[in-house]
Amino acid sequence: MENIEYPIRINKYLAYKGLTTRKNADKLIELGKVIINGKVAELGQKVRQNDKVEIKGDSIKQSNFQYFAYYKPRNVITHSPQRGEKDIASMTGKKNLFPIGRLDKDSEGLIILTNDGRITQRLLSPEFDHEKEYLVITRTPIRQFFLSQMDRGLNIGDYITKSCKTKRVGVNSFSIILTEGKKHQIRRMCDALNLQIETLKRIRVMNVKIAKMKPNELRKIEGKELDEFLSSLRINTNS
Repeated sequence: MENIEYPIRINKYLAYKGLTTRKNADKLIELGKVIINGKVAELGQKVRQNDKVEIKGDSIKQSNFQYFAYYKPRNVITHSPQRGEKDIASMTGKKNLFPIGRLDKDSEGLIILTNDGRITQRLLSPEFDHEKEYLVITRTPIRQFFLSQMDRGLNIGDYITKSCKTKRVGVNSFSIILTEGKKHQIRRMCDALNLQIETLKRIRVMNVKIAKMKPNELRKIEGKELDEFLSSLRINTNS
């Protein structure tokens, strides 16, 4: 978790605390809902370390936020499709939700869909070390030497990957757990070892698993699964 540096703008402070997004924080401030040391906060005001910050009333509702696990099929674009392409929004009909992160067109698997902008930075930034797990099937047999190189970190041209966890699943398949997400990272790692990928599927994001979901299936994240997910992101669930 990043260290907070004071003084900090009130909207950034509220977002950092997992209470709301910066954009919604500004709306709450305009409505006079945010209190600093007993006084109504002003837009752009800064918070110091020992300041007391409160939100008046029941202004932030956890129930307003939605979270879904979606199995993105191959040949579907995460967002911003070009002519003739299909994207997640058109496949699911969930126009009010946005995907957190992306999977390239040739990859498949788990994508988190939500309308909660608080989780974007906390889930995607490598500084938070959140695990994402993938299943890779290759066109040629996998040697343990390849996996050992991936585990230690691999030069993929302009970057040396962080250490990760791999496990052989079959002669031509392995799982890999990353806490970072460079563009096309797994494909570039395999390219560096002259391994051709047949299929690449994301099967887990933190505690959320794809399990027995089928391509284009959508399921709501709720209950204990949601509580654990948000708690790991240090998102306030009592608002």
